[in-house]
Formats: sequence, C-alpha cells, structure tokens
Amino acid sequence: METTLQTLIFDRKNLSDKTLLDLYESLLLPRRIEEKMLILLRQGRISKWFSGWGQEAISIGVVHAIQKDEFILPMHRNLGIFTGRNIPLERLFSQFQGRLSGFTKGRDRSFHFGSIAHHIVGMISHLGPQLAIADGIALAHRLSEEKKVTVVFSGDGASSEGDFHEGLNVAAVWKLPVIFVVEHNGYGLSTPSKEQFAFTHFTDKGPGYGMEAVRIQGNNVLEVYETIKKLAEDIRHNPRPILVEALTFRMRGHEEASGTKYVPQQLMDNWGKLDPMANYEHYLEKAGILDQETKNAINKKVKNTINDALDIAFAEEVISPNIEAEQVDVYAPFSQQVKHPSENGINAEKRMVDAISDGLWQSMEKYPNLILMGQDIGEYGGVFKITDGFKAKFGADRVRNTPLCESAILGAGLGLSIKGYKSMVEMQFADFVSIGFNQIVNNLAKIHYRWGQNADIVVRMPTGAGMAAGPFHSQSNEAWFFHTPGLKIVYPSNPYDAKGLLNAAFEDPNPYLYFEHKAMYRSISAEIPDDYYTIEVGKAALSQVGDKLSIITYGMGVHWAVSAVKDLAISADILDLRTLLPWDKESVMETVKKTGKVIFLHEDCLTGGIGAEICAWISEHCFEYLDAPVMREGSLDTPVPFAPTLEKQFLPIDRFKEKLSRLLEY
Repeated sequence: METTLQTLIFDRKNLSDKTLLDLYESLLLPRRIEEKMLILLRQGRISKWFSGWGQEAISIGVVHAIQKDEFILPMHRNLGIFTGRNIPLERLFSQFQGRLSGFTKGRDRSFHFGSIAHHIVGMISHLGPQLAIADGIALAHRLSEEKKVTVVFSGDGASSEGDFHEGLNVAAVWKLPVIFVVEHNGYGLSTPSKEQFAFTHFTDKGPGYGMEAVRIQGNNVLEVYETIKKLAEDIRHNPRPILVEALTFRMRGHEEASGTKYVPQQLMDNWGKLDPMANYEHYLEKAGILDQETKNAINKKVKNTINDALDIAFAEEVISPNIEAEQVDVYAPFSQQVKHPSENGINAEKRMVDAISDGLWQSMEKYPNLILMGQDIGEYGGVFKITDGFKAKFGADRVRNTPLCESAILGAGLGLSIKGYKSMVEMQFADFVSIGFNQIVNNLAKIHYRWGQNADIVVRMPTGAGMAAGPFHSQSNEAWFFHTPGLKIVYPSNPYDAKGLLNAAFEDPNPYLYFEHKAMYRSISAEIPDDYYTIEVGKAALSQVGDKLSIITYGMGVHWAVSAVKDLAISADILDLRTLLPWDKESVMETVKKTGKVIFLHEDCLTGGIGAEICAWISEHCFEYLDAPVMREGSLDTPVPFAPTLEKQFLPIDRFKEKLSRLLEY
C-alpha cells in the first residue's frame, strides 16, 4: 500500500480554536493510553493489546462529527470511539483487566462490549457481523422516523468476508442511513491488501452497490471530522448508506505480540511521517493555537486522568467465580405468565400451517414493534404461504421482503432489538440457516451474557424430510443449536402447540429458534382456540399415556411414535418435549420412574442428536429406575437423499418399530 499524500494539509474552515483544541485533547488521550498499555504489557500487568497507533484520527474525527445519541459500532483499533464517548476510564481499564466492574464482568476481552448509555455496540472477533447490526439500528431509525445516522467500522481485511457484502447490499436496497467506514490500513494481520482484493480503492466498490463512496485521508483529523459531519447532516434528511474509505496505516502489530517484521521499512517510514498526532500538534503550534503552556496543561490533565483511572482499576479484586452468577446472565430476565384461552371462546379446525399463521398474525397485532423479515414473505406470502395477506394488513415496513442475505437479516434483527424492536426472521428452509450460523451462535446467543443486551428475535425454521426434497431442503438441524447456551428452541408437533409456542416465543425477549415441520403443515389438523394464548416454554406434554415403556420424542417423532404403539399394541407413555432448550428434566424423570424402560426417537441423524444428550442424562440420573438399557433411534448418518425409496430408508420409522419391540421384550 502506497501513501497517496506525502504531507497532511489541515484546513480549519470555520472551526473555532476551542473545537480545534478539543480535538487535540481527544486525539491525545487514546495515544497516551496506548503508550501506558504498552508499558503495562511489558510489565506483564495486562495480557494483550490491539493497537490503533497511527489510526487515531479516524475514530476521533468520527466520534466528534456525529450526535452523541447516534450509534457507533467500532472495531478493536477504535479506542478513540470509547474515550470520545466519555466512557469512564476506570471501567474501560477494568474491562481490559477482566474485572467485575468492566462492561462484560470479565467474560470478554478489550473492546468486545457495548454500552447502550454511550450508544456504542462493540464487535465480536468475526468482524464482519457488525455491519448487519448497524443496518438493523438504522432500520429502526427509519421505522421510528428518527433523523439519525449510524456509523459502523470495518477494516480492509474484514471486507473480504461475506458479511461485508451482505451488510452493504441490505443497506443499499433498503436505503438505510448508515455510514460504512473502512479503515484501509494496508494489512489484514500480515496479509497485504494485494492478497486480500484486486482493486486499489474501496471507492471503486460503492457504485456496484448503488452507493456513494468517498475517500479521505484518515490521518487528517480535520478532514475526517468535516467529511463525516457533512455526510451525517445530509443522510439525516436524505436517508441512504455511504461508503467512506479512510486511508491510514497501522504502525504496530495486529496485536502487540505479532510485531511488524512483514512490513517493508520504507513503507513504515513513509507513513510514520504522516503520524496523525504529531502532524496535528505541529499544525496547531504553527497556527498559534497551541502554545507550550496549553500543551503542557493538556498533557498533564490527560496523564493524571489515565493514572487515576488505572489506580482504581488495579485496586479492584480479581473476580471470585460464582456459578449461579454466570448462569443467570446467559438469558435476559423473563418470567413467563402463561395466557390461557377463554373458556367460552370459539374453537376452529386449523391445519398446522394455519395455526402458525394465526399466532403470527395475533402477535403482530399485539406488538406494534414486531417486524417480520424473510425471503418472499411479502406479497407472495412466503413459499409456504404462512404470511399470505400480512403485507396488505400490516404494511411493507413491518412485513419485509429481504435479499438473499441470511446473515445480514439475522444481524439486522439484533440491531432492531438494540433499539427496542422485536423481529421474526423466516428462514425459507431451515437448511439455509447455515449462511447465518455465526450471527445466531456468536451474536444472538452470547450478547446478553457478554454485556447485558438482549436479542429479541424469533427465527422460524421450516424443517424436516419426507417430501423428497433432497439434502438441502430436508435437514433436521436443531442439534446444531442445542449445544449453544443463550438460545431457546421450541419444536411443536401439533397445531395447538404451534400457535401457543410461537406466541410464547414472541413474548420472551430472548432469541428463539422455532422449528416447524414442513410435512405437518397441511397434513395435521386440530380444533384450536381462535383466542390468543401461550404455552409454557420448557414444559413437555404427554401425547399418550401408558405403562409398559416410555417414548421421548418431539416434532414428527410424536406422530411416528403414536402410529408405532398402535400398530404394535403397546401401552406406552409418549412424552412430547415441545421445548428442546431448556428441556423438561422433571417430566423426563417422571416417565422413566413410571415405566422403567425408555427409548428416544428423533428425525435427526442418530449420531450427536439431541437424544444422545438426554439418554446420557437418563443413564446418569435415573439409573436406579431402569429395567432395560436406554435406547434411541434416529435417521441414518448420511445426508438426506432425494429418491423417495432412499429417503424412506433414511428415516427411522421402521428401525424404530424394531427397536421398540426389542425394548418391550427386554
């Protein structure tokens, strides 16, 4: 990466001396913090440091250019965003130290946190997902008719991720008021830009998204400030995204231990001459704005502020681990109050698909801040017609067709949640969730545990085989998420539960995966209440009562179990879990105690399925009540085949009957 400017030319325009000096002090603070952190790192008093040395002018210019109540989504080189928003330094240093008064209570590192009070949403290590969250915040501004702009940062390395494309594309299509700031510093860790992408400047990318793009000298704090301020003022009144490329250079390692030996010395020397701090200081001195007395006073003030905050942070005790405290923050606080239908209410025959649609419709009426997003869910009504008529009733703002950007739409849902909205994201098929897997397991699931922000999102997952749809429209992938703390998973087997569990999911401010079996949409019907009602999350239900053995299952497995015990004339408890996370240990133990014989059935592949965990739990906690080995059955450990005969063999129906007979005879 070559420098395009050999000197920094500062133009104060109509800025006052006070503003110029405020920018100087604000620029000095993160530089002095870095100097102190590097000393502490060498002393072994902190464990790691991600440097923004040489890039400070971008953060400082941006944070001062926008309004204090506008959101910024920084990366790990944007210390100046945090200091510029006046986050108490003692808390920031406690965060670096992994102390309890840090923003993540010792659960995450350095800049991996947010603070709604300061309108900052911090990153996760995967970098790219930030852009979609900014989209969601900006969408909330548009829906609320707030004239606000959102700023999100990306490095040039992170721009290679698919999340970068998805984030920009969604913002462009929906005309969201987002400024995407790309800090083009020449390297992604040690990989130079020429090995990351084939273009020269990010301004070349903007037109491809139908987006304006602006290039600025990122080491010039006045240029950054004036450019962002002007763009933000424009965007507030004419909402749209803009891509800003800030040319800069990272003067230290990706993190301090990695060093900079891979950087040509001449390149380091050239950019060293463009140091944002030294050049701006020289400009102020030459212009007669910064005299020695003022300079000394500002430096003394900054030094004392840092040292005082460090004294407080270092005096804090190391965290004393507490299991209950750790577990209680995995989910946002919520105490469900089950809503029962009226005793005199009207019941109507509804198919599974109708019950889901009914619950979704009633939740849209109940929550004016509920936004639906998904591919083809608008006028088309979704591929399974669950949202048919919704756009006409609730409008295009609340029932939103989306680009094929699963990751960005899930991230946008989190952004909406940050602004107090609820959202539903429909995966056209559950298989496609793999594109958004990172957002679910690393953002939605972990954000409350990390820094107390809930993710009020329901992800609907049309799932399951039996329709000869092949490997990518038939998977049962609930076990992918079962292992992830912070998520809740429900999987109804009948219309009554389908409506009640969906309504319950929307009431809860935590992230849900709502699995709905495609083969049950129009094949299963029941009389259910027209009234709004909910079902207790985390509570299983007996679909059938017997005394010879227990079948634990969920989803389509309930219907296979009912058919099997009828064919074999077996008296069996059939326990429908309904909620997979958290699952109902009490009901499982109760049925095992009652019959002494238990088999678990699920449609998912046998190995690593949910049945494996629950059967292991039964063996550990219910061993003394067992009269036979704990058994389980699932689909073959292969992808789901397309041909009907192969799919029939893949599914566990026949093998389950055989194993059921063996268990009965044991």
